[in-house]
Order: sequence, then structure tokens, then C-alpha cells
Amino acid sequence: MAHRAHRWRAAGIAVTAAGMVTLGLAAPGASAATDPRVDLRVLVVDDHIGPVGAITARLKSEGIPYTEVDLDDSGRPTVDSAFLSDTVGGRPRAKFQGVVLPNEAPFGAGSAEQTALEAYERTYGIPQLDAYTWAHPEVGLDYTDANGYAGPLDGRTANVTAAGRSGPFGYLRGAFSFEDNSASADESYGFVAQPRTGFTSYVDTPVPGGTGSGSLLGEYAHDGRRELVVTFAYNQYQQQFRVLARGMVEWLTQGVHLGQDRNYFAVHVDDVFAPDARWDAERDCTPGDIDCAGGGEDTETPIRMTPADAQYAAQWEQSHGFTLDMVYNAGAGEEWKSENGGKDPLADQLLRDKAKYRWVNHTYTHLFLGCVQDTTTVPWSCTKNADGSVKWVSRPDISGEISDNYDWGLLHGLSLDRGELVTGEHSGLKTLPQQPQDNPNLGPALAANGVKWTASDNSRESAQRAVGSSTLTVPRYPMNVYYNTGTKAEMADEYNWIYTSRADGGSGICEDNPVSTCLDRPLDTATGFMDHIVPAEARTDLGHVLGNDPRPHYAHQSNLAEDRNLYPVLDRVLADYQGLFAADTPIVNLRQSAIGAELQNRTRWQSALDAGKVTAYRIGSTVTVTAPSGTQIPVTAPEGTRQQLVLGSTVFGTAYAGERSAWAAPGLLQSSLALKLP
Repeated sequence: MAHRAHRWRAAGIAVTAAGMVTLGLAAPGASAATDPRVDLRVLVVDDHIGPVGAITARLKSEGIPYTEVDLDDSGRPTVDSAFLSDTVGGRPRAKFQGVVLPNEAPFGAGSAEQTALEAYERTYGIPQLDAYTWAHPEVGLDYTDANGYAGPLDGRTANVTAAGRSGPFGYLRGAFSFEDNSASADESYGFVAQPRTGFTSYVDTPVPGGTGSGSLLGEYAHDGRRELVVTFAYNQYQQQFRVLARGMVEWLTQGVHLGQDRNYFAVHVDDVFAPDARWDAERDCTPGDIDCAGGGEDTETPIRMTPADAQYAAQWEQSHGFTLDMVYNAGAGEEWKSENGGKDPLADQLLRDKAKYRWVNHTYTHLFLGCVQDTTTVPWSCTKNADGSVKWVSRPDISGEISDNYDWGLLHGLSLDRGELVTGEHSGLKTLPQQPQDNPNLGPALAANGVKWTASDNSRESAQRAVGSSTLTVPRYPMNVYYNTGTKAEMADEYNWIYTSRADGGSGICEDNPVSTCLDRPLDTATGFMDHIVPAEARTDLGHVLGNDPRPHYAHQSNLAEDRNLYPVLDRVLADYQGLFAADTPIVNLRQSAIGAELQNRTRWQSALDAGKVTAYRIGSTVTVTAPSGTQIPVTAPEGTRQQLVLGSTVFGTAYAGERSAWAAPGLLQSSLALKLP
């Protein structure tokens, strides 16, 4: 697959160069012996309708610099030859390597701006992506009345053609489906049409009510220009866009650009060695929990893995080629052992298989590390000192929770990274509304214990931030597989309580929350978990995977116990992924420290771009990138690319999706990153 993609990209480069010479439309001062400079930046012309926004979001996610022209802004720059190109040091410069338009001619056919843009594309061989347009001859397609279709595409199967697989979409296996999440609403609309001369379809679908297939996405080569024509509407969150986004970007940039993209998936299993409380279907809360308005002691049997559950986890990992992160509380396990005759078969089994997992410090006893909680009311509040100030959990108590757990892990030979930590309930960090600031003792305790990366809850804080002087957060996605449920029926019952209206016996939370939606009717507790919850959660998780999002997901050890509710979700995510992507585009499963570093690199890179401190361009087969000292530079390039050093060169990057990409830096005694394309 990588070889096929490499052939396409090499061919694309050759066509571009040859096109400039053959057409004789060289920029002022250029000749066959003078390659122009092409800046590694994309021009985005935006109409704020949707598809352009999806592509812009993808560019930003990957770290690709772009300049946006807002069609609704009366003060926007005029798109003319001076805006698009100039001369630097006597060499002609194309300021943009690709152009994203809302349709094929947003300035109006024959207008001065449209004419200038088309001349620029011919002169420098710059690709144009038409984010969404209708089927008509001006984009190389027949009208839909000629064995075509215009209408909803919900649930329909699309296929990557042979040209698409040997070209920009070679990372896909071949077929994918348009989302169909609601029977009562049309989610996708598009035009299915027959290609004309010069049009190569990359994605097609059987013509509804017609014969054969018609195109949904393809390349139209005409008049010395190349357009990627998309004839279906989409937004940045829809799966069909996320599946195709990588190929759209690679086509637009001809496989050479700043930024990089991976499909990430990591799953943390919290509370390992500890028991978890159980949901009470009668009181609709978790007895013993401090926020349980039903009150009373927890008399339910706690949920805790058995040795058989631990054996199953190890077997599941091996059969799926996927590593779980075991986030452990050793003190809770020791307490369990002391209460059960000094024996803990679960811990024994997990430790026998310890090398099969990654392990993360979750503090010794899962102590709440924020303010000292006053639990005499629901919800709880922060205890106050005599002077009215907040009473905080002390630095020694926090430090002891971290170090005791880490030391236990070392003693038992766990594969630990000292720099990683998950506090119980993400405590110590600000918790609204009761605790609007971090525990001031948390940062110093983290620093004293060498913690560089502490987990946060992405549903509360989605951005990475500093905690104290030496620690950054790693936001984690909570999975909709609840910690206080061990069976499918319990899971469905609690789900009903949260997602049904008061009239249907639920909490009504979904009615009060403007971003939530209530279920039409309560789930059947016997079938609702598998029929509704699993596909919904798997779809959400897969969306994160396809969104170039490295943030980990988290569940709990209770989800590996009893009915083992986590596995159906993970099975669905992995199976759906493998059905979409080729073998050279695997899921990337990073540990917490690597995820933290990835997020940190992205933040620094975006800051450098925003400050205008990055210069990147291509001249012929040489790419040069200059960024602030110490900044890691993300670059994607074809197979065969080498990094030029003062003495010699080395293979650039790592292979992924038929390309090479990496966070890179200039070599020794170099001020710029220099790459030689094949």
C-alpha cells in the first residue's frame, strides 16, 4: 500500500513540474532552470456554510498553516496576483500550496478574482479543493438526470475506487457507510453523478434508482488545473468526512505539508485492585456515595474483578493486539487482602500477567486530594477553617498517596513511568462548582514526586494546562460505561435514569441540559445495553480515533468484571476501525506520558504558527522549515524522504498511511530543518 501511494505522489509532483513548463505560464523571472518557491501554507476561502469549516478544522488539527479569506467580511483582502504570488530573492514565489474553496467559483465565473485565482493555479500547478458543489458539466460531471441522483445519503455505502486506492485514499480498505443516526432526520445530502472526460472518480456509490455507480468525490483535470470535486455535504464530526479527510488533505498538499495525523486510541482502566460501589435501581443512586440523595449505607455487594476476569483481560489483549493501561490503587488492594484472610487471588493473577499491561499510578487509597469535603449535605461542600479559608488536603498527604503507590509498583515489578499520575476522581484539580481552583498543595506535591503528566477529565477541561511549576494535564474522555454497574441490566437502568424525561420515570437531567437529548422511550434493561448503548458509545469513541485526537479514554475495573461491559464497546470500535483502514494505517496506542508530550508539542507548534514565527517552503525536491529554537516541527512527506544533515542524510520520520511523518528538528549545527523529497 505504501508503494502504491508513493507512485501516486511521485507522479503528482512530476505532472505539476511538467505542467508549468509545457503550458509556458511561468511567473515573472522564472524559467525551466528556476524552480519556484512554493510556501507550505493553504489558502482557505470560507462562506461559513459547513464543509469549508470541516476542512479548516482538519488543517488546524494536523498543524497545517492556512490563511483564511472570509467572503462575508467587507474588509477582506482582494484575491489578485499580488495576494497570491510575488518574488523572493529573484525567485518567483507561490504563497499557497493548495486552495480550498466552498465551490468551484465562489467569486463568480469570469470575475477578476476568480480569473486571478485560476491563473495562479495554472502557473504554479496548485490544486483546488471544491468543498461542496452540485453535479454539473463545469465540474466534470453530468447532471443528475443522466443516471444520477440528488437526495439523502443516510446509511448508503460508498466505495473507494481503484483510482482512489492507488492514489490519495490508499489508506482505506475500500468501503464505508454514511452515518444514519436518526430515523427522523436527514443527516447527509448529496449528488451522485456520472463523470465526463477529464474526471477521475475516487469515491462512488451505487446510483439510487439507477444503474451502476456514480461519483461522490473525484478529481477534475481541465484547462491546466486540477480540482478535487466533492458533491456531498458534511460537517467536521460526521464519520464519512473523518474517514476521507486524510486523503482530501494529502491530495490538496500533494503529500508534502507541515503537520501530521494519526488515528489514536488508548483506554485507561481505573481503580484496579479496588472495589467499586454498585448502582441501586430502587433508589436511583449509589448508596454510600456522598452525593447519593437516597442516603443510607452501602449494603450492596461491591463490584470487583475476579481472577477469571483478570485472565480474560490478558487473553482479550493478546487476541486483539491492544494494550490496556491498568490504573491501580495498591492500598485499596492491600486493604481488601487484610479483610479477606490475607489473600487476594485477583492481585496474584494480575501480577502474574503484569508484563502484558501498562501500569499507571492512581494513588495508594484513592483519597480525594482537593479540599477536605464536608459531606453532611448533598451536594458536598468544602470544609472551612476557623478564619473562613478553605481547608485543603495537605501536601504530605498528597505526596504520600503518590509515593506509596509508586513504591508498591516498583516493589512488584510493574512497568511504571514515574512521570504519570491519575488522581482519584481527578481530585486536587479544580472541581466546579464547589472547588473553583486547584488545591494549592497539589502542584508542589506533584513536582516533589517527579510527576510531569497528571490526568484531567476532558468533559470538564478539554485543554492541556499547567498544574504547578512542572506538571501538565492530560485530558481523558470518560466512557459511557459506568463505574458503578457490573451488569448490562444495571447499566441500562442507570442510563435510563440519566437520559429519560421525568414523565418517563427518569431524572430529567436530559431536559434541563441544553446540549443533551432525551431518549424517546426508556431502554429495555434486558437488551438496551447491547442494542443502544454499545453502538452509541462505540460511534463516539471511533469519532475521537478518526479525529486525530490522542486523548485517552477511561473506564473502570468494574467494567471488566461480572458482565464485562467494556469489551463489547472496545470490540465494536476495533472491528469498525479494521473494516475501514488498510494494514499500513494501524491504531496508535500511546501511554499517558507520550500523549502528554504530543499535546504539548501541538500547543507549542500552534503558538509558533499564531505568532508568525514559522517559515516553510519547497523548491523543487527540497523542503526547508525554520521555527523558533527548541520547537518540534511536524512534517508529512512521501516515502523515500530523507533529512539532510551537515554531513550526509538520514531517513526521515516513521511510516504511517503510506507516508513518512514525525515531529522533527534541525540537525546539529543547522538552523533549519532540511528535507530531500524522493
